[in-house]
Amino acid sequence: MEKHFREMIEQVNMLAVFKARRVVQRVLPRTLLARYERLCADLGADVYVKHENHLPTNSFKVRGAVNFMAHVTPEVERSGIVVATRGNHGMAVAWAAREKGIFCNVVVPEGNDPEINAEIASYGAQLIIKGADFYEAQDYCEELAENAGYYYLRQGNDPHLITGTAVMGLEIFEELPEVDTILMPIGGGTGCAALATVIRGINPRVELIGVQAHNVPSFYESWKRKEKVTVPSAYTVADGLAARSVFEVPFLLLKDVVSDVVLLTEEELLDGVRLALRYTHNLAEVAGAAALAAAYKIRDRLAGKKVVVVMTGGNMTYERLEKILAGQAAA
Repeated sequence: MEKHFREMIEQVNMLAVFKARRVVQRVLPRTLLARYERLCADLGADVYVKHENHLPTNSFKVRGAVNFMAHVTPEVERSGIVVATRGNHGMAVAWAAREKGIFCNVVVPEGNDPEINAEIASYGAQLIIKGADFYEAQDYCEELAENAGYYYLRQGNDPHLITGTAVMGLEIFEELPEVDTILMPIGGGTGCAALATVIRGINPRVELIGVQAHNVPSFYESWKRKEKVTVPSAYTVADGLAARSVFEVPFLLLKDVVSDVVLLTEEELLDGVRLALRYTHNLAEVAGAAALAAAYKIRDRLAGKKVVVVMTGGNMTYERLEKILAGQAAA
């Protein structure tokens, strides 16, 4: 393990999570942990939904962004920051930067969802469209950081992002200390790694099940091979699960804590959005509903257990929702 990542992992611990709670809960509300009777009856389990889609920017990622902004140096406050994104990460950082009064550049690739772009700009960030894909947008962030002096906030590996997100796990255990199983989607791995940190610190007997797209099983393949790998580029309707590789620090935090990984087909992912509307009357983006879709898929093994599924986000365009509800593939 590189010394750099080892030092980062040492900063992700329960003391840091408790400190992050004081920061996060001053700015963000506790999210609802809701039990839905029909969902419990149909799954044969005591199922609770953690509604991270109710947070500002409609995503769990704002927790980590708020915690990060609380720890920036005076130099970063003066120079500003830059991030690359296709959606939720950029919105979260833009929102948190505005709350802190820090100048924020958000780089999105060409062809990015115009509604997402408009939302990012509405939070006061400078929106920059650059690069044919997300990886080229990241490269441009590197250039801006080097040439203009901005701090480049990379997704995934920053300890403050992880410990801020882990406050979600504290809320789950405070409200449902007897939880048996938690299901959480895995894209780059930050959210699931945050939960793994809390589970390891409070009750290692809790089963943590990750959820990924069958088309892009980056963490699953890494977990099986016991080393971080990059999978081939492939399309998935779940934008938040499209990462070809998991981040280094989340992988190292997750690899010995995750009990299993459920892989969902494209149709199963789309059905998750329908399940969210049917049972919870909540709008969830495709990745945001993935844990619910996974719970439905493995309901036999969840029978009789106390289960938490994390609804990670709710950013969905009207056009995509219309297609999903009509039973069409949502491009």
